[in-house]
Amino acid sequence: MNAFDLPTAGDIAFYKEHGYWLSPKLFSDEELREFREHHRRIVAGEYETKRPPLSRDPQPGDTSKLVQVNNAYWTDATMARLVLDVRIGKIAARLTGVKGIRLWHDQLLYKPPKSGVAGNIGWHQDQGYWQCLDCNEALTAWVALEDVDEKNGCMEFVSGSHKWGLLDENHFYQQDIEAQIKRIEEKTGHTFRTVPAVLPAGCVSFHHNLTIHGSRANTSSRPRISIAIHMIPDGARYRAGSSSEDHTSNTLRQPGNGDFYAGPYFPVIYREGEPCANVWMTVEG
Repeated sequence: MNAFDLPTAGDIAFYKEHGYWLSPKLFSDEELREFREHHRRIVAGEYETKRPPLSRDPQPGDTSKLVQVNNAYWTDATMARLVLDVRIGKIAARLTGVKGIRLWHDQLLYKPPKSGVAGNIGWHQDQGYWQCLDCNEALTAWVALEDVDEKNGCMEFVSGSHKWGLLDENHFYQQDIEAQIKRIEEKTGHTFRTVPAVLPAGCVSFHHNLTIHGSRANTSSRPRISIAIHMIPDGARYRAGSSSEDHTSNTLRQPGNGDFYAGPYFPVIYREGEPCANVWMTVEG
């Protein structure tokens, strides 16, 4: 594991003010080469563990549009090592001010080159899909496995939008993102201004679960290759009766109101003062 610096007090203040933070390079070139190869295999439907992901769209063989694979870490030991990397967990805990971080789920993403609007990711807040959580400190780490910029459709954040409250505007697959902008401005009275998350390979963006984000078309000749690691504080509980009862993470068990999200389906990535076991391989399929 490479040595790295945790976010400073200034970095934490920036995250709290803007709802996102961009890390320096966390992963070595050697690690990145390995991660990219295993990312390629998963996109192609080659599952090292012989266990398929929780879900994927589209199916293997189709890379004409955005490819999204949920719980890709089940399928591949190398990808599991990335998803459960303690560096990610320690930074997440530091930014949110909690003592422990668990995996909620991952999303391996492939945005094909020259994909036009088919590669758009509509403006959304993750919390819109996660209302079954009883907390408001969930966050996402988005790992750039190749250089990511505006040409190949980098993620864009609306700075400070995590303070706007939860909006009824969650359309991950929305392609008419300009129409969304107009609706959001009318609803909130705020000017919709995005900040592109330009990331060299090996850097990671972190964003709050209420921060509005999305991405535009990949107009370049190279794919955008990444993985999103969605995380919850250790101690997060299930809140019954929300609009996200059918979230894929709830299909892994049948929680009762107030039950902890815990156990091997939601492994601890980092807990203060304890070694992290990263027991992904014990999850029953």
